[in-house]
Amino acid sequence: MTSFERNDDAAASASKTAVVTGASSGIGRAIVSRLLADGWKVIGLSRSLVVEDSQNFRSIQVDLSDFDQLTQELAGIGEVDAIVHAAGFMRTAPVGELKSEDGAAMWALHVGAAEVLVNQLAAKLPAGGRIVLIGSRTATGAAGRSQYVATKAAMVGMARSWAAELVGRQITVNVVAPGATETPMLLDSNRVGTPPKKPPIGRFIRPDEVAGVTAFLLGPDAGAITGQQIVVCGGGSL
Repeated sequence: MTSFERNDDAAASASKTAVVTGASSGIGRAIVSRLLADGWKVIGLSRSLVVEDSQNFRSIQVDLSDFDQLTQELAGIGEVDAIVHAAGFMRTAPVGELKSEDGAAMWALHVGAAEVLVNQLAAKLPAGGRIVLIGSRTATGAAGRSQYVATKAAMVGMARSWAAELVGRQITVNVVAPGATETPMLLDSNRVGTPPKKPPIGRFIRPDEVAGVTAFLLGPDAGAITGQQIVVCGGGSL
């Protein structure tokens, strides 16, 4: 993309506001940086406060799994143009060693928080608003990751259902589903039993690549894309 085109995109986004969860690290942080670079105003929700050298960024510290607290914080947010749910974590175990508390925690953050987020903010989206959920290319199944996979598969079903409900307002809802991405999750000791594998391209996915796809789905050229799961896997699902 030329600098002229990027500046043109930034000008078009200058008055738009996005809410992004998981803003403190990994893919969420990369999405925040990309949207700010594109001229968006960004409200970042995360467990820790985020320091960003931009007057267009506001950090809100909130436990996304505490639905009462999350609902209270969302009530103070005005009209927005886009919602991006990027917060997530992984716990893995084979059948026979599954821990119900791990499954419940992942469900609360990946699915429950998305439900609260969209339920509270969808009415504040204008015609042409955008919703993006960050899923996983493993949503179709992965050995040793059944609880994690279940939450990401649920995201796809929710996104398609919301897309069908909101299409009359020209609001799009999509899932970006990356493969193994260079984030702290790759080194999480809680997934030692299922270490990440490099995709066929010979490297892990970069967070900025996931952010780029997300930015496209929020942009002017993606207004007719809705109810889809966009897989960013470096050939891992071939």
